[in-house]
Amino acid sequence: MTRTVITGGAGFLGSHLCDALLARGHEVVAVDSFVTGRKVNIEHLADHDGFTLIEHDVSEGVPVDGPVDQVLHFASPASPPGYLARPLVTLKAGSYGTHRSIELAHEHGARFLLASTSEVYGDPLVHPQPESYWGNVNPNGPRSVYDEAKRYAEAVTMSYARELGTEVRILRIFNTYGPRMDPEDGRVVSNFIVQALRGQPLTVYGDGTQTRSFCYVSDEIAGILALLDGDVVGPVNIGNDTEFTMLELAELVIELTGSVSELVFRPLPENDPLQRRPDLAAARRDLGWEPTTTLREGLEHTVPYFRSAIGLD
Repeated sequence: MTRTVITGGAGFLGSHLCDALLARGHEVVAVDSFVTGRKVNIEHLADHDGFTLIEHDVSEGVPVDGPVDQVLHFASPASPPGYLARPLVTLKAGSYGTHRSIELAHEHGARFLLASTSEVYGDPLVHPQPESYWGNVNPNGPRSVYDEAKRYAEAVTMSYARELGTEVRILRIFNTYGPRMDPEDGRVVSNFIVQALRGQPLTVYGDGTQTRSFCYVSDEIAGILALLDGDVVGPVNIGNDTEFTMLELAELVIELTGSVSELVFRPLPENDPLQRRPDLAAARRDLGWEPTTTLREGLEHTVPYFRSAIGLD
């Protein structure tokens, strides 16, 4: 039986990975400090024989006994409000947390997968963003606590691979959404849906013409597993390459929720990217993976989750 450790296992993506790997017959050990992870995301696994939860801050260590075959490092605040409110926690998760997690993998001869991010591209000057692009990041701006933590984590990961021969994979996650998102996490999809369901104005930053591309969670998980299973070290972009403006997203959310909400405009946050879309050539070529869920389809699955999560059922 494959034994997989998932740091950040109670987070949005981490909890879905727990489900997917348990369904494969893996034994799964989730490690989470619950700074931003949510126990509700994994409470359905409490009685699963193959699942173990360890409440611990991976910046202080990864206290897992017994055999380890794979380590997936997903522990970190990931939404802008989350990491801006916890800058030192975020930096430690990307630095100390990555060291502790990959050291666990190295000691056991296990495969290590790093959850990096499209934020390593910063406010990109190349569009769409291929993995070869080095990015346009402000190293001391407010967003740098996340951007630079992940860039450093990639450097640590590749250093272990080059110097010590650790088997590694690097994933760059683009905007992902779906059930188990925290309704109050401040990301644009959760913000818009919750505001629309509550009949509140939808908060649009800037003029709303900035773009993002949104990947439904089941597609993202399939891409992560394709990278984990394959022979490609990466980094590899995993996301959806269909691009939408914030105004287009807002209009679709209002339509699907049946809301009468209007839009309210606020200043664009400092260093907020104006464009973000993955170049998926490597994922298609090397992993045989691509997203299949349209934004409309994904939101149709996601809106009922939020309706229940905020008590409007």
